[in-house]
Amino acid sequence: MTKKNILYIMFDQLRFDYLSCAGHPHMDTPNIDWLASQGVRFSRCYVQSPVCGPSRMSCYTGRYVSSHGAAWNGFPLRAGEYTLGDHLREAGMDAYLLGKTHMRADNKGMKRLGISPESVAGRRVAECGFDLVARDDGLWGQGPDGNYYDGPSAYNEYLWSKGYDGDNPWHDYANSSIDEDGNIASGWIYENCTRPANIREEDSETPWLTREAIGFLEAQRKSNAGPFMAHISYIKPHWPYIVPAPYHDMYGPETHKPVMRDAAELDDQNPVYAAFSGNVIGQAFHQPQVRSAVMQAYMGLIKQIDDQMGVLFSYLRETGQMDNTMIILTSDHGDYLGDHWLGEKDLFHDVSAKVPLIIYDPTPEADSTRGTVVDELTEIIDVVATSIEFAGGTVPDEHVEGLSLIPFLHGKTPDNWREFAVSEYDYSMSPMMLKTGVGVKDARLFMIADKRYKFMHAAGGLPPMLFDLEADPDEMHDVGRDPAYAEIVSEFQDKLASWALRCAQRTSLSTEDIDKKRGASRRQGIVLGISDAEKIDQDLLVRYVGPARQNYM
Repeated sequence: MTKKNILYIMFDQLRFDYLSCAGHPHMDTPNIDWLASQGVRFSRCYVQSPVCGPSRMSCYTGRYVSSHGAAWNGFPLRAGEYTLGDHLREAGMDAYLLGKTHMRADNKGMKRLGISPESVAGRRVAECGFDLVARDDGLWGQGPDGNYYDGPSAYNEYLWSKGYDGDNPWHDYANSSIDEDGNIASGWIYENCTRPANIREEDSETPWLTREAIGFLEAQRKSNAGPFMAHISYIKPHWPYIVPAPYHDMYGPETHKPVMRDAAELDDQNPVYAAFSGNVIGQAFHQPQVRSAVMQAYMGLIKQIDDQMGVLFSYLRETGQMDNTMIILTSDHGDYLGDHWLGEKDLFHDVSAKVPLIIYDPTPEADSTRGTVVDELTEIIDVVATSIEFAGGTVPDEHVEGLSLIPFLHGKTPDNWREFAVSEYDYSMSPMMLKTGVGVKDARLFMIADKRYKFMHAAGGLPPMLFDLEADPDEMHDVGRDPAYAEIVSEFQDKLASWALRCAQRTSLSTEDIDKKRGASRRQGIVLGISDAEKIDQDLLVRYVGPARQNYM
C-alpha cells in the first residue's frame, strides 16, 4: 500500500478573498488557483479565534478555545492537552514542524508532571505535539523593555550565515528598507511599506521556508520515510508589511479593492466595536495613504507566497509525490486592512474571522470533486479530524471537536452537518478591555454564525452585535440593538447556550469506552438494589452465596 503523507500549509494573516480563485479582481495567484482546481475550496471556513495564538492552538488540538484554554498570544497550551501530532502518531503517522506555531510551552505544567524539557515527550509538549525541523515564529521585534520573543531564531541563523550583520537581521534587512539618506526604514512604520525590503529576494522569509520544506521532503523521500505530516507554516503576509523587490511595486493603487466601510458604522457604535475602531491601529487605517501603502506590500507578499507555492508544487510533481500527498492550505485568521474602520484582526467580520481553506486529496475517491467549491459552514478545527481520518485513524470525539471533511472531498454531504460556526475572543490582555469597562473574567467575545446571520455576544453585560447577511452581506449595519431583531438575538443567544452546554471536558474516556463500561460494575461485584436474591441472574451472586466457612456469631 502506498504511504500517504500530508502537507499542512498555513499562512499568517491571509484573507480569504485575496486569491484570484476566490474572486479578487487584481490578485494573480495561479499556483494556489491550480491547487484549488485539483482539490476542493471551502468558501465558508471560520477560525476559532481571530488572533494568532488561540487560533493556532485550536488548529493543533481540534478543540475550541474555551476547551483548550490557550486564549491569547503567549498563553501556554497546557501540558497534557492532546494535539494533532499525538493523534497522528497513534494512527502510525509522524508529524513535523517547519515554521511558526505561536506556541508557548507550559513549563510549569511539565515541571509539575516531571516531564524533562530535553526528553522526546518534553520537546513535543513544547512544540504543539510536532517533532521539530525548523521552528521560527517570525516576529523578532525588539523594544525598550525587551524582546517580543527570546530564544533562537532559525531564520536569523540563516541570515547570519549569508553575511547579514547585526544582532537582529530579521528586522534590519528582511523587514526594513533604506531611506534616501541611507538610514534604516523600518517596516513597522507604514509609510515605508512601499519601499523594497533591504534583502536579496531569495533570502527573505517565504523562499527560505520553502527551501527548508523541500530539503526536508527530499530527505524523507530519499530515506523512504513515512507516512508523515509536515506542517509548513509561513509567517507572511503578516506584518511588518514590507516585501523585497520585485514584489514591492507590483500592485499599485489601481489594483487595490475599494475600502469596505461606511460612515454610518461610526454612529452609535457598540462599545466593543468602538474600542477597536478607535485604537491606534484602527485610527492609522482611517488614513487613505496608510491603507494604500499597506495594500501594496500586502498584495506583493501574497504574490511572493503564490510564486513559492509554484516552487513547492513543482517539486512535488517532479518527484511523484503529488500522487500520495494530501495538501491542506489555509490561514490562521484574516486582516481588516482598513475595512470597517479597523486594522489587524480581533473582531468577527468575515475579513478577519473567515479564512481560505483548500484541500487536495490525491485518492481516486476524490476525483469527482476536483475543482469544486463547498459552501457549507466549516471550522479550522475540522482540519484535525480530516487529517486523522486520512491517516487511517479513528477521530476521537472525546478530544476532537472538529468534524472530518473527507465526505465532502469524496462527493458526499454528511447528515446533520453543523448549523452554525463558532469563534471566540479573549481580549483580557488588550488595552481594549479598559475601554469597555469590563473586568478580566468578562473580557470575552463569542461569535455564532450561520448562513443568514452573524451574532456576537459580549460578556460583562455589554450589548450584542448582529448582522443580517442576506440584507447586508458586507456587514456594514449592526442591528444587535434594533428592536426589530430582538427575536433573532434571542434565538442566537439560545444557540450560544446550546453550544456552551456541549460535552467538551469528558476527555479521559471515549464514547465507545463509556458504552462498554456502562453497567459493567454489576458484573464486577457491585450488585446494588437486590430485593429478592431468587429473582436476579444468579451468576451475579456467584461470589456471595454458599456455605459460611467460619462462624463467629
